[in-house]
Amino acid sequence: MRKRLYRVLVALIGALMVLMVGTLGAAQATETPPPDATAIQVTLQDEANKDAEGNPKPIEGVTLEVTKDGEKAGEGVTDAEGVAIIEVDELGEYVVSLDEKTLPSGTVLDENTKNEATVQVRFQGPNNRAIFPIGVTAGEQSSFGKDLAQNLRAGIVFALVLCLAALGFSLVFGTTGLSNFAHGELLTFGAVMAWTFDQIFKTGALATYSVILAGIIAVLLGGFGGYVQDKVLWGPLRRRGTGLIAMMIVSIGLAIFLRYIYQYFYTSSTRSVSQYSGQQREQHWYYLGLSLADREAVIILISVVTITAVCLWLAKSRMGKAMRAVSDNPALAASSGMRVDGVITNAWVIGGALTAMSGVLYALTLQVNAFMGMRILLVIFAAVTLGGLGTIWGSLVGSLVIGLVYELGPLFGVPTSIKEVGPLLIMIVILLVRPQGILGRKERLG
Repeated sequence: MRKRLYRVLVALIGALMVLMVGTLGAAQATETPPPDATAIQVTLQDEANKDAEGNPKPIEGVTLEVTKDGEKAGEGVTDAEGVAIIEVDELGEYVVSLDEKTLPSGTVLDENTKNEATVQVRFQGPNNRAIFPIGVTAGEQSSFGKDLAQNLRAGIVFALVLCLAALGFSLVFGTTGLSNFAHGELLTFGAVMAWTFDQIFKTGALATYSVILAGIIAVLLGGFGGYVQDKVLWGPLRRRGTGLIAMMIVSIGLAIFLRYIYQYFYTSSTRSVSQYSGQQREQHWYYLGLSLADREAVIILISVVTITAVCLWLAKSRMGKAMRAVSDNPALAASSGMRVDGVITNAWVIGGALTAMSGVLYALTLQVNAFMGMRILLVIFAAVTLGGLGTIWGSLVGSLVIGLVYELGPLFGVPTSIKEVGPLLIMIVILLVRPQGILGRKERLG
Protein backbone atom coordinates (compact mmCIF):
# COMPACT_ATOMS: atom_id res chain seq x y z
CA MET A 1 0.00 0.00 0.00
CA ARG A 2 2.79 2.38 0.91
CA LYS A 3 4.69 1.59 -2.32
CA ARG A 4 1.53 2.25 -4.32
CA LEU A 5 1.06 5.60 -2.56
CA TYR A 6 4.65 6.60 -3.31
CA ARG A 7 4.20 5.67 -6.99
CA VAL A 8 1.07 7.83 -7.22
CA LEU A 9 2.89 10.75 -5.56
CA VAL A 10 5.87 10.44 -7.92
CA ALA A 11 3.53 10.34 -10.94
CA LEU A 12 1.63 13.44 -9.76
CA ILE A 13 4.84 15.38 -9.07
CA GLY A 14 6.20 14.42 -12.50
CA ALA A 15 2.99 15.55 -14.20
CA LEU A 16 3.09 18.84 -12.29
CA MET A 17 6.70 19.49 -13.39
CA VAL A 18 5.78 18.81 -17.03
CA LEU A 19 2.87 21.26 -16.70
CA MET A 20 5.15 23.91 -15.17
CA VAL A 21 7.74 23.55 -17.95
CA GLY A 22 5.08 23.69 -20.68
CA THR A 23 3.35 26.74 -19.23
CA LEU A 24 6.58 28.60 -18.64
CA GLY A 25 7.82 27.78 -22.11
CA ALA A 26 4.65 29.16 -23.66
CA ALA A 27 4.88 32.31 -21.54
CA GLN A 28 8.51 32.88 -22.47
CA ALA A 29 8.05 32.17 -26.18
CA THR A 30 7.27 35.82 -26.91
CA GLU A 31 9.98 37.33 -24.70
CA THR A 32 12.75 39.06 -26.64
CA PRO A 33 15.62 39.48 -26.16
CA PRO A 34 16.69 36.49 -23.99
CA PRO A 35 16.36 37.05 -20.21
CA ASP A 36 20.13 37.07 -19.72
CA ALA A 37 20.71 39.77 -22.37
CA THR A 38 21.52 43.29 -21.21
CA ALA A 39 18.69 45.55 -22.35
CA ILE A 40 16.74 48.72 -21.69
CA GLN A 41 12.98 48.36 -21.26
CA VAL A 42 10.85 51.35 -22.22
CA THR A 43 7.13 51.51 -21.40
CA LEU A 44 4.88 54.11 -23.00
CA GLN A 45 1.40 54.64 -21.58
CA ASP A 46 -1.01 57.53 -22.03
CA GLU A 47 -2.12 58.54 -18.52
CA ALA A 48 -4.65 60.94 -20.03
CA ASN A 49 -6.41 58.12 -21.88
CA LYS A 50 -7.55 55.23 -19.64
CA ASP A 51 -9.81 52.24 -20.17
CA ALA A 52 -12.92 51.29 -18.17
CA GLU A 53 -10.78 49.69 -15.45
CA GLY A 54 -8.63 52.80 -15.06
CA ASN A 55 -5.54 51.36 -16.76
CA PRO A 56 -3.52 53.78 -18.94
CA LYS A 57 -3.74 53.02 -22.66
CA PRO A 58 -0.50 51.54 -24.11
CA ILE A 59 1.10 53.54 -26.93
CA GLU A 60 2.02 51.24 -29.80
CA GLY A 61 4.33 51.81 -32.77
CA VAL A 62 6.57 54.50 -31.30
CA THR A 63 10.21 54.45 -32.42
CA LEU A 64 12.91 54.75 -29.76
CA GLU A 65 16.63 55.15 -30.31
CA VAL A 66 19.38 54.43 -27.77
CA THR A 67 22.73 56.21 -27.95
CA LYS A 68 25.92 56.08 -25.93
CA ASP A 69 28.54 58.84 -26.10
CA GLY A 70 26.72 60.21 -29.15
CA GLU A 71 26.83 56.93 -31.07
CA LYS A 72 23.78 54.82 -31.86
CA ALA A 73 23.62 51.72 -29.65
CA GLY A 74 20.20 50.30 -30.52
CA GLU A 75 16.67 50.95 -31.68
CA GLY A 76 13.23 49.57 -30.93
CA VAL A 77 9.50 50.03 -31.50
CA THR A 78 6.83 49.69 -28.81
CA ASP A 79 4.52 46.69 -29.14
CA ALA A 80 0.80 46.34 -28.43
CA GLU A 81 1.52 46.56 -24.69
CA GLY A 82 3.44 49.82 -25.18
CA VAL A 83 6.73 48.07 -24.33
CA ALA A 84 10.01 48.12 -26.23
CA ILE A 85 13.02 46.09 -25.07
CA ILE A 86 16.23 47.35 -26.68
CA GLU A 87 19.33 45.20 -26.32
CA VAL A 88 22.67 46.94 -25.65
CA ASP A 89 26.20 45.56 -25.67
CA GLU A 90 27.48 46.61 -22.24
CA LEU A 91 26.69 48.31 -18.94
CA GLY A 92 26.95 52.07 -18.69
CA GLU A 93 25.04 55.31 -19.26
CA TYR A 94 22.71 55.54 -22.27
CA VAL A 95 20.33 58.15 -23.66
CA VAL A 96 16.91 56.99 -24.90
CA SER A 97 15.35 59.30 -27.51
CA LEU A 98 11.67 59.20 -28.46
CA ASP A 99 10.73 60.03 -32.06
CA GLU A 100 7.77 62.36 -31.60
CA LYS A 101 6.77 61.95 -35.26
CA THR A 102 5.85 58.32 -34.57
CA LEU A 103 3.43 59.17 -31.74
CA PRO A 104 -0.24 58.40 -32.54
CA SER A 105 -2.37 61.25 -33.81
CA GLY A 106 -3.61 63.36 -30.94
CA THR A 107 -0.85 62.24 -28.55
CA VAL A 108 1.85 64.83 -27.89
CA LEU A 109 4.46 65.46 -25.23
CA ASP A 110 3.61 68.35 -22.95
CA GLU A 111 6.03 71.18 -22.32
CA ASN A 112 7.35 69.57 -19.13
CA THR A 113 8.22 66.24 -20.78
CA LYS A 114 11.46 65.86 -22.70
CA ASN A 115 11.84 63.46 -25.60
CA GLU A 116 15.08 62.11 -24.09
CA ALA A 117 15.75 60.12 -20.95
CA THR A 118 19.09 59.11 -19.43
CA VAL A 119 19.33 55.51 -18.23
CA GLN A 120 22.06 53.98 -16.08
CA VAL A 121 22.36 50.33 -17.17
CA ARG A 122 23.73 48.62 -14.08
CA PHE A 123 22.23 45.11 -14.34
CA GLN A 124 22.19 42.19 -16.73
CA GLY A 125 18.77 41.51 -18.22
CA PRO A 126 15.90 43.80 -19.29
CA ASN A 127 15.63 45.39 -15.85
CA ASN A 128 16.91 48.86 -16.75
CA ARG A 129 13.85 51.02 -17.32
CA ALA A 130 13.22 54.34 -19.03
CA ILE A 131 9.95 56.18 -18.42
CA PHE A 132 8.35 58.99 -20.42
CA PRO A 133 5.46 60.49 -18.40
CA ILE A 134 2.93 61.08 -21.19
CA GLY A 135 -0.37 62.66 -20.22
CA VAL A 136 0.65 63.08 -16.58
CA THR A 137 -0.62 66.19 -14.85
CA ALA A 138 0.50 67.64 -11.55
CA GLY A 139 -1.50 66.10 -8.73
CA GLU A 140 -2.64 67.45 -5.42
CA GLN A 141 -0.06 67.84 -2.72
CA SER A 142 -0.33 64.88 -0.42
CA SER A 143 -1.17 65.53 3.23
CA PHE A 144 -0.09 63.50 6.26
CA GLY A 145 -3.68 62.44 6.92
CA LYS A 146 -4.12 61.17 3.37
CA ASP A 147 -0.80 59.29 3.48
CA LEU A 148 -1.73 57.83 6.87
CA ALA A 149 -5.06 56.53 5.50
CA GLN A 150 -3.33 54.96 2.47
CA ASN A 151 -0.65 53.27 4.56
CA LEU A 152 -3.25 52.11 7.07
CA ARG A 153 -5.22 50.51 4.25
CA ALA A 154 -2.10 48.79 2.92
CA GLY A 155 -1.22 47.65 6.46
CA ILE A 156 -4.62 46.03 7.00
CA VAL A 157 -4.42 44.19 3.67
CA PHE A 158 -0.88 42.99 4.36
CA ALA A 159 -1.76 41.99 7.94
CA LEU A 160 -4.61 39.76 6.73
CA VAL A 161 -2.40 38.08 4.12
CA LEU A 162 0.27 37.63 6.79
CA CYS A 163 -2.31 36.19 9.19
CA LEU A 164 -3.17 33.32 6.84
CA ALA A 165 0.50 32.32 6.58
CA ALA A 166 0.96 32.73 10.36
CA LEU A 167 -2.07 30.50 11.02
CA GLY A 168 -0.58 27.80 8.82
CA PHE A 169 2.74 28.05 10.66
CA SER A 170 1.05 27.97 14.09
CA LEU A 171 -0.96 24.84 13.28
CA VAL A 172 2.20 22.94 12.37
CA PHE A 173 4.29 24.36 15.22
CA GLY A 174 1.54 23.76 17.78
CA THR A 175 1.17 20.07 16.92
CA THR A 176 4.82 19.21 16.18
CA GLY A 177 6.99 21.91 17.80
CA LEU A 178 8.80 22.30 14.45
CA SER A 179 10.08 25.74 13.40
CA ASN A 180 9.68 25.20 9.66
CA PHE A 181 12.09 27.41 7.71
CA ALA A 182 10.59 26.10 4.47
CA HIS A 183 7.27 27.80 5.33
CA GLY A 184 8.05 30.74 3.04
CA GLU A 185 8.45 28.34 0.12
CA LEU A 186 4.92 27.02 0.77
CA LEU A 187 3.72 30.59 0.26
CA THR A 188 5.76 30.85 -2.95
CA PHE A 189 4.28 27.53 -4.09
CA GLY A 190 0.76 28.93 -3.81
CA ALA A 191 1.73 32.04 -5.80
CA VAL A 192 3.53 30.22 -8.63
CA MET A 193 0.78 27.60 -8.94
CA ALA A 194 -1.82 30.38 -9.17
CA TRP A 195 0.23 32.06 -11.91
CA THR A 196 0.74 28.75 -13.76
CA PHE A 197 -2.93 27.83 -13.93
CA ASP A 198 -3.90 31.44 -14.64
CA GLN A 199 -1.76 31.25 -17.78
CA ILE A 200 -3.64 28.10 -18.79
CA PHE A 201 -7.16 29.40 -18.17
CA LYS A 202 -6.79 33.01 -19.34
CA THR A 203 -6.86 32.12 -23.05
CA GLY A 204 -9.82 29.73 -22.96
CA ALA A 205 -13.54 29.83 -22.32
CA LEU A 206 -12.90 30.31 -18.59
CA ALA A 207 -10.80 33.47 -19.05
CA THR A 208 -13.24 35.58 -17.00
CA TYR A 209 -12.71 33.34 -13.96
CA SER A 210 -9.07 32.41 -14.61
CA VAL A 211 -7.63 33.89 -11.40
CA ILE A 212 -10.45 32.47 -9.23
CA LEU A 213 -10.04 28.97 -10.65
CA ALA A 214 -6.24 29.20 -10.49
CA GLY A 215 -6.43 30.32 -6.86
CA ILE A 216 -8.71 27.43 -5.87
CA ILE A 217 -6.42 24.90 -7.55
CA ALA A 218 -3.36 26.47 -5.92
CA VAL A 219 -4.95 26.20 -2.46
CA LEU A 220 -5.86 22.54 -3.05
CA LEU A 221 -2.34 21.82 -4.28
CA GLY A 222 -0.96 23.61 -1.20
CA GLY A 223 -2.96 21.26 1.05
CA PHE A 224 -1.77 18.29 -0.99
CA GLY A 225 1.81 19.57 -0.72
CA GLY A 226 1.49 19.68 3.08
CA TYR A 227 0.21 16.08 3.04
CA VAL A 228 3.14 14.95 0.85
CA GLN A 229 5.67 16.71 3.08
CA ASP A 230 4.36 15.02 6.21
CA LYS A 231 4.06 11.55 4.68
CA VAL A 232 7.38 11.56 2.81
CA LEU A 233 9.64 13.66 5.06
CA TRP A 234 8.42 14.79 8.47
CA GLY A 235 6.44 11.68 9.46
CA PRO A 236 9.38 9.28 8.95
CA LEU A 237 11.70 11.68 10.80
CA ARG A 238 9.28 11.80 13.76
CA ARG A 239 9.00 8.03 13.91
CA ARG A 240 12.79 7.73 13.94
CA GLY A 241 12.91 10.03 16.97
CA THR A 242 14.75 12.86 15.17
CA GLY A 243 15.16 15.89 17.43
CA LEU A 244 13.54 19.25 16.71
CA ILE A 245 16.90 20.97 16.12
CA ALA A 246 17.85 18.38 13.49
CA MET A 247 14.42 18.70 11.86
CA MET A 248 14.76 22.48 11.81
CA ILE A 249 18.08 22.12 9.96
CA VAL A 250 16.37 19.74 7.51
CA SER A 251 13.71 22.42 6.92
CA ILE A 252 16.45 24.95 6.07
CA GLY A 253 17.84 22.54 3.48
CA LEU A 254 14.35 21.92 2.11
CA ALA A 255 13.77 25.68 1.83
CA ILE A 256 16.96 26.16 -0.20
CA PHE A 257 16.10 23.17 -2.42
CA LEU A 258 12.56 24.38 -3.15
CA ARG A 259 13.70 27.97 -3.67
CA TYR A 260 16.09 27.02 -6.45
CA ILE A 261 13.60 24.57 -7.95
CA TYR A 262 11.26 27.54 -8.36
CA GLN A 263 14.07 29.63 -9.80
CA TYR A 264 15.00 26.86 -12.25
CA PHE A 265 11.46 26.58 -13.62
CA TYR A 266 10.33 30.21 -13.32
CA THR A 267 13.68 32.09 -13.45
CA SER A 268 14.26 35.17 -11.26
CA SER A 269 11.94 37.46 -13.22
CA THR A 270 8.66 38.76 -11.82
CA ARG A 271 5.31 37.82 -13.30
CA SER A 272 1.75 39.06 -12.85
CA VAL A 273 -1.59 37.28 -12.84
CA SER A 274 -3.99 38.34 -15.58
CA GLN A 275 -6.60 40.03 -13.37
CA TYR A 276 -6.56 42.47 -10.45
CA SER A 277 -2.80 43.19 -10.67
CA GLY A 278 -2.12 46.79 -11.63
CA GLN A 279 -5.65 47.99 -10.96
CA GLN A 280 -5.86 51.74 -10.57
CA ARG A 281 -7.21 53.69 -7.61
CA GLU A 282 -10.04 55.32 -9.62
CA GLN A 283 -12.33 52.32 -9.08
CA HIS A 284 -12.72 51.92 -5.37
CA TRP A 285 -14.96 51.23 -2.41
CA TYR A 286 -15.18 53.29 0.76
CA TYR A 287 -15.14 51.59 4.16
CA LEU A 288 -14.78 53.65 7.33
CA GLY A 289 -13.17 56.45 5.33
CA LEU A 290 -10.60 54.16 3.62
CA SER A 291 -10.45 53.89 -0.17
CA LEU A 292 -10.17 50.25 -1.30
CA ALA A 293 -9.56 49.01 -4.83
CA ASP A 294 -11.59 45.99 -5.95
CA ARG A 295 -8.50 43.80 -5.53
CA GLU A 296 -8.01 44.91 -1.92
CA ALA A 297 -11.69 44.42 -1.11
CA VAL A 298 -11.47 40.86 -2.48
CA ILE A 299 -8.35 40.12 -0.42
CA ILE A 300 -9.95 41.46 2.77
CA LEU A 301 -13.21 39.56 2.20
CA ILE A 302 -11.52 36.22 1.46
CA SER A 303 -9.06 36.61 4.35
CA VAL A 304 -11.70 37.55 6.95
CA VAL A 305 -14.07 34.74 5.91
CA THR A 306 -11.25 32.16 5.89
CA ILE A 307 -9.78 33.26 9.23
CA THR A 308 -13.21 33.26 10.87
CA ALA A 309 -14.04 29.81 9.47
CA VAL A 310 -10.71 28.33 10.62
CA CYS A 311 -11.03 29.77 14.14
CA LEU A 312 -14.62 28.47 14.49
CA TRP A 313 -13.57 25.09 13.13
CA LEU A 314 -10.69 24.83 15.61
CA ALA A 315 -12.98 25.82 18.49
CA LYS A 316 -16.05 23.70 17.65
CA SER A 317 -15.09 20.71 15.51
CA ARG A 318 -13.85 17.37 16.78
CA MET A 319 -10.65 17.59 14.74
CA GLY A 320 -10.01 21.14 15.94
CA LYS A 321 -10.32 20.02 19.57
CA ALA A 322 -8.00 17.09 18.80
CA MET A 323 -5.39 19.49 17.38
CA ARG A 324 -5.58 21.64 20.51
CA ALA A 325 -5.22 18.53 22.68
CA VAL A 326 -2.13 17.38 20.76
CA SER A 327 -0.73 20.90 20.97
CA ASP A 328 -1.17 21.02 24.76
CA ASN A 329 0.11 17.52 25.57
CA PRO A 330 0.90 15.01 22.78
CA ALA A 331 1.76 12.16 25.18
CA LEU A 332 -1.52 12.52 27.08
CA ALA A 333 -3.47 12.73 23.82
CA ALA A 334 -1.82 9.52 22.57
CA SER A 335 -2.44 7.68 25.86
CA SER A 336 -6.14 8.56 25.65
CA GLY A 337 -6.41 6.72 22.33
CA MET A 338 -6.05 9.66 19.95
CA ARG A 339 -4.26 9.05 16.62
CA VAL A 340 -1.61 11.73 17.02
CA ASP A 341 0.01 11.08 13.61
CA GLY A 342 -3.33 11.53 11.87
CA VAL A 343 -3.94 14.80 13.71
CA ILE A 344 -0.49 16.07 12.73
CA THR A 345 -1.08 15.12 9.08
CA ASN A 346 -4.34 17.09 9.10
CA ALA A 347 -2.48 20.05 10.59
CA TRP A 348 0.02 19.90 7.71
CA VAL A 349 -2.77 19.71 5.12
CA ILE A 350 -4.69 22.67 6.54
CA GLY A 351 -1.51 24.64 7.24
CA GLY A 352 -0.30 24.07 3.67
CA ALA A 353 -3.64 25.15 2.22
CA LEU A 354 -3.77 28.32 4.35
CA THR A 355 -0.20 29.26 3.44
CA ALA A 356 -0.87 28.62 -0.27
CA MET A 357 -3.94 30.88 -0.02
CA SER A 358 -1.73 33.54 1.55
CA GLY A 359 0.62 33.19 -1.44
CA VAL A 360 -2.26 33.55 -3.91
CA LEU A 361 -3.52 36.74 -2.24
CA TYR A 362 0.03 38.07 -1.90
CA ALA A 363 0.47 37.51 -5.65
CA LEU A 364 -2.53 39.79 -6.24
CA THR A 365 -0.86 42.48 -4.14
CA LEU A 366 2.63 42.11 -5.62
CA GLN A 367 4.12 40.22 -8.54
CA VAL A 368 5.02 36.54 -8.47
CA ASN A 369 8.70 35.83 -7.89
CA ALA A 370 10.69 32.72 -6.95
CA PHE A 371 12.06 34.47 -3.85
CA MET A 372 8.89 36.15 -2.54
CA GLY A 373 8.43 33.60 0.26
CA MET A 374 12.00 33.95 1.44
CA ARG A 375 11.62 37.73 1.72
CA ILE A 376 8.51 37.51 3.87
CA LEU A 377 9.61 34.55 6.03
CA LEU A 378 11.17 36.66 8.81
CA VAL A 379 8.06 38.84 8.95
CA ILE A 380 5.91 35.69 9.41
CA PHE A 381 8.23 34.51 12.18
CA ALA A 382 7.99 37.93 13.82
CA ALA A 383 4.17 37.83 13.76
CA VAL A 384 3.97 34.31 15.20
CA THR A 385 6.62 34.97 17.87
CA LEU A 386 5.13 38.32 18.87
CA GLY A 387 1.64 36.86 19.30
CA GLY A 388 2.85 33.74 21.10
CA LEU A 389 4.28 30.59 19.54
CA GLY A 390 1.69 27.90 18.88
CA THR A 391 -1.34 30.04 19.76
CA ILE A 392 -3.95 30.72 17.08
CA TRP A 393 -5.25 33.96 18.61
CA GLY A 394 -1.68 35.08 19.17
CA SER A 395 -1.01 34.64 15.44
CA LEU A 396 -3.97 36.92 14.67
CA VAL A 397 -2.88 39.66 17.06
CA GLY A 398 0.80 39.40 16.10
CA SER A 399 -0.01 39.57 12.37
CA LEU A 400 -2.17 42.66 12.86
CA VAL A 401 0.56 44.48 14.81
CA ILE A 402 3.37 43.45 12.47
CA GLY A 403 1.36 44.20 9.30
CA LEU A 404 0.47 47.72 10.43
CA VAL A 405 4.01 48.51 11.61
CA TYR A 406 5.39 47.12 8.33
CA GLU A 407 3.34 49.53 6.20
CA LEU A 408 3.23 52.54 8.56
CA GLY A 409 7.00 52.52 9.14
CA PRO A 410 7.92 54.41 5.92
CA LEU A 411 5.48 57.17 6.90
CA PHE A 412 7.63 57.85 9.97
CA GLY A 413 11.01 57.86 8.26
CA VAL A 414 11.86 54.17 7.84
CA PRO A 415 13.36 53.66 4.33
CA THR A 416 11.08 51.54 2.14
CA SER A 417 13.95 49.24 1.21
CA ILE A 418 14.40 48.16 4.85
CA LYS A 419 10.86 48.49 6.19
CA GLU A 420 11.13 44.94 7.62
CA VAL A 421 13.32 46.46 10.34
CA GLY A 422 10.36 48.16 12.06
CA PRO A 423 8.37 44.96 12.81
CA LEU A 424 11.49 43.15 14.01
CA LEU A 425 12.36 45.99 16.40
CA ILE A 426 8.80 46.02 17.76
CA MET A 427 9.01 42.26 18.29
CA ILE A 428 12.31 42.57 20.18
CA VAL A 429 10.98 45.33 22.46
CA ILE A 430 7.77 43.45 23.32
CA LEU A 431 9.59 40.15 23.93
CA LEU A 432 11.96 41.91 26.34
CA VAL A 433 8.91 42.85 28.42
CA ARG A 434 6.86 39.69 27.80
CA PRO A 435 9.09 36.81 26.58
CA GLN A 436 6.20 34.41 25.91
CA GLY A 437 4.58 36.85 23.48
CA ILE A 438 1.37 38.86 23.74
CA LEU A 439 -0.98 35.87 24.18
CA GLY A 440 1.56 33.11 24.84
CA ARG A 441 1.75 31.09 28.05
CA LYS A 442 4.89 30.78 30.14
CA GLU A 443 4.86 26.99 30.11
CA ARG A 444 5.41 27.06 26.35
CA LEU A 445 8.95 28.39 26.83
CA GLY A 446 11.88 26.02 27.15
